[in-house]
Amino acid sequence: MKTSRRDFLKLGLAVSSALVPLPAIAQGAAPRVVVVGGGFAGASCARALHQAEPRIAVTLVEPNATFTACPFSNAVIAGLRELGAQQFTYERVAADGITLVRAAATGVDVAARSVSLADGARLAYDRLVLAPGIDIRWGALAGYDEAAAAQMPHAWRAGEQTLLLRRQLEAMDDGGLVVISAPANPFRCPPGPYERASLIAHYLKTKKPKSKLLVLDAKDAFSKQRLFQAAWAELYPGLLEWVPLSKGGAVTSVDVATRTLVTDFGRHQANVANIIPPQKAGRIADAAGVADRTGWCPIDPVTFESKLQPRIHVIGDAAIAGAMPKSAFAANSQAKTCAAAVATLLTGGTPSTPKLINTCYSLVAPDYGISVAGVYQPSPGGQLADVPGAGGVSPADAPRATRAAEAVLAEAWFRTITAEVFG
Repeated sequence: MKTSRRDFLKLGLAVSSALVPLPAIAQGAAPRVVVVGGGFAGASCARALHQAEPRIAVTLVEPNATFTACPFSNAVIAGLRELGAQQFTYERVAADGITLVRAAATGVDVAARSVSLADGARLAYDRLVLAPGIDIRWGALAGYDEAAAAQMPHAWRAGEQTLLLRRQLEAMDDGGLVVISAPANPFRCPPGPYERASLIAHYLKTKKPKSKLLVLDAKDAFSKQRLFQAAWAELYPGLLEWVPLSKGGAVTSVDVATRTLVTDFGRHQANVANIIPPQKAGRIADAAGVADRTGWCPIDPVTFESKLQPRIHVIGDAAIAGAMPKSAFAANSQAKTCAAAVATLLTGGTPSTPKLINTCYSLVAPDYGISVAGVYQPSPGGQLADVPGAGGVSPADAPRATRAAEAVLAEAWFRTITAEVFG
């Protein structure tokens, strides 16, 4: 029997189609998406996935029953807020129909498309979203390890460390020296060290006015610098001193026994020392093979799919997101973009090019807020870049009434985002 060229082409197309995996939904099976990490990025993504396509079986892997938010945790350190106001459960997430798994993710088998858990279980996935946040680079700063954090807290993951730093400030005698060590970029929440310095300065000014705060910085410039420094000059003259990299601000080692911070220019013995150390993506990123030599995770700026491993997406603080900072708002924005892309990919579509936004409020005092906003889009270079003219910071010459209004807006923003993600 002769086979015509037309019949041969039909046969070839049929064979080729059989060899190419169809989208999970097209095959009739419920596609499986596993999301690792229940912070602003992971919880937002899980809920957005379910809303985008209810047929997707979404599993959220998070070992903690309660999430403790970092935004506004500096106010806890300064005694302006209780830690309970930072804590949220996953009850509403589960009520959405998302499967919650209370276990730590320990490994990823890329070939088998499965996630290993600390309890020995394995979860299969069609797409995996990693939102592991940050991990501390223990040992990157000489003398600073996990044991040292019990004496010189970092408080860069909210919770017990937050309360430890607060207790140390409360126990310090009036006239003591508080020293904050700020790391080089990149790290979680670029304005965070300077908001922390501001609110600790407010605490000292109102409770222990003979004390002093020193910020030793591994950078010569930082987020919202002009606004922060103008506020410091107005509110905390003689109390708060910032030492940049070029003037010997980079801390090279610490001596835990004496609470001493060492720079190339000298030694600073603190009564209270807050070490904000170098950071990297959460440890599951290494196990999954999605972190590069920097310790962070390169991603496609349209889908947030890893550039190193297929079918794995990385969002939030762990991702290399170009101009987009590592913040809670950014994580929430990335989560929604990633969820839309994953839902589209699972249905065989092509994700659209996104625009993402970020807004970050900082408190310089309880009634003094400043902010920065940005809009970002994928660039030809494969990164997220600023949309020219679309962002900005608070006006430098704004009256105090405007600063007070921004402090109110900051509180409203926190209530809104936590209600959306966890409420």
